[in-house]
Amino acid sequence: MCGLLGSIGREPVSPALWTAACKMQAHRGPDDSGEWNSRVGDWNIAVAHQRLSILDLSPTGAQPMIHPVTGSVLVYNGEIYNFVELKAELKAAGVNFIGHSDTEVLLHGLEHWGIEATLAKLNGMWAFAWIDRAKRKVHLCRDRCGEKPLYIAVQRDRVLFASEMKAILRLTGGRRALNVQAVAEFMKLGILDADRHTMFLGIEQVPASGLLTLSLDGSNIVTHECIYWQCPVTNNAVEPFPQFVDRVREIFLDSVKIRLRSDVPVGILLSGGLDSSSITGAAHALGAKNMTLLSLVSDDPSVDESPFIEAVGRHFGWPVTKIKLPSDPQTLFGHLKEVIWHMEAPVGSLSNVAHYLLMRAARDNGITVVLSGQGGDEVFCGYRKYLGFHLQSLVRQNHPFTALRTLGSFLRNGTMVNQFRFAEAKRYLPSKNFARRQSNLGPRLSMCAVAAVGLLPDESLGARQRRDLMQLSVPTLNHFEDRMSMAWSREIRLPFLDHRLIEMLISAPAEYKLAKGWSKYALRSAVVDLLPPEITWRKDKQGFSNPEGVWMKTTLKETILRDFLHPEARIFRLGLLNREAVLNEYERYCAQKPQQGRVWSKDIFQVIALEVWLECFSEFIEGAN
Repeated sequence: MCGLLGSIGREPVSPALWTAACKMQAHRGPDDSGEWNSRVGDWNIAVAHQRLSILDLSPTGAQPMIHPVTGSVLVYNGEIYNFVELKAELKAAGVNFIGHSDTEVLLHGLEHWGIEATLAKLNGMWAFAWIDRAKRKVHLCRDRCGEKPLYIAVQRDRVLFASEMKAILRLTGGRRALNVQAVAEFMKLGILDADRHTMFLGIEQVPASGLLTLSLDGSNIVTHECIYWQCPVTNNAVEPFPQFVDRVREIFLDSVKIRLRSDVPVGILLSGGLDSSSITGAAHALGAKNMTLLSLVSDDPSVDESPFIEAVGRHFGWPVTKIKLPSDPQTLFGHLKEVIWHMEAPVGSLSNVAHYLLMRAARDNGITVVLSGQGGDEVFCGYRKYLGFHLQSLVRQNHPFTALRTLGSFLRNGTMVNQFRFAEAKRYLPSKNFARRQSNLGPRLSMCAVAAVGLLPDESLGARQRRDLMQLSVPTLNHFEDRMSMAWSREIRLPFLDHRLIEMLISAPAEYKLAKGWSKYALRSAVVDLLPPEITWRKDKQGFSNPEGVWMKTTLKETILRDFLHPEARIFRLGLLNREAVLNEYERYCAQKPQQGRVWSKDIFQVIALEVWLECFSEFIEGAN
């Protein structure tokens, strides 16, 4: 896990600006740093790397890494989990190695197999720049699900790329216009990274599964882009359920196994729910010793997961390091600015702050690599919305009685349906009358069209899962997982985003994922002998919850009105939101009873978070001062 920075231009970048840009993302790599620059054809290329040492802590793992024969250069952020197997394959083909880092394996793989064949072999997360000097090409690439960030800015005579936007903003200087489309997607849908655009016009992302090739053989830079992987949705018949579950278990165990590879201490984020507990169970079954479990707990019994966390710790005999969520809302709110600075975007709730504090605790406890259960809900259909999509799809296919039987099984089991909340579900409902109200949007946002998040016409459940993986849910989750971990120089690994699991589950029949009144039925069945039954068949998973909804109605109300919703707030001055409408919505929210009403707590929190983001990045935003 590292940071990378690059420039391709007619002339070198100012040394002072280059140093300042590297400093902006120094937290991504506190262990070492390196630089390389040279001319390739008519172009000056410079790259810098900030290293967080995970595999091969010696200098033989340092970057930028230069191929000993061809002179090609690699700067890389991420981990290739199957590097052991790939290294054996390369050695059998006669390739020699001097170290044992995955970076060296990636560099030799790119040279030996070529970039397209290499990408098909990789299992991991990555963002890299490979400078093929012989062919005068620079290849910029991100992993299949976009776990690692890679931003790019194309100027008249220069191309810049970096792991964080802050570095590009510092290199280019001046102020940039807001990309109101990205702002609207956050305010209307609560999502980030729905497309390659960012909150800043002129700064984009290399897309997930994207390979951008820059050809430098001439006086102009010629670009070619391709998407090298697309999650398939085949809906073909598969093997019977017992054999399917056996394959799920086999792949899941291997996914965890290869993500435990590390030369530094590894831990697991344990929330007490099925996903993180399954990872813990898999690690134990694979023979992991003395694994550190990190958990958030709270003094508030309505959100505290301690009983389930302790049950998992006792079952495996591993101690749990508990990090107590601050009970004072002002303390949590006090971290909001630093969290948003690292996020480079507004956040959806105080759970992001909680995650930030959890990553700080990982650092304080000497845990450099942490496995997390993010992605499990999207792959195995864990969210309540998936049951709604499944029922809707059955009705569309003229199977109303099957839909009723399915709904009945969940009602009898007391799962998912009893947790329905209109305020949360309204954006998924098909009728325009139930779409999220947009009356609080200002003139700059109200005309922006955003993606439909409900089930599209003729869209299968698997296809809707794929949209969550590639456009809606997972890009946002990956964004905050990367930023919150790297803020404290920690590495997050996500076993459920192994492409083998994704390809298997997305195309599986809906009945393998939602069955007998249970969400994630295939996963529960696959790990049934790994976990205590109170975890495997748990019905009320909460996640990293906190009582922010109550706080915003009571303790924090005065602060919110005074500091974030005053007449001169940037959200209003810049024409993004309508102040009168926002205040009316806030009052409606404060008046409604808990778990009732049409206004969701995130509807309010996102307004506050946008104002904080505008303040944090005001030196880079046109009109923000």
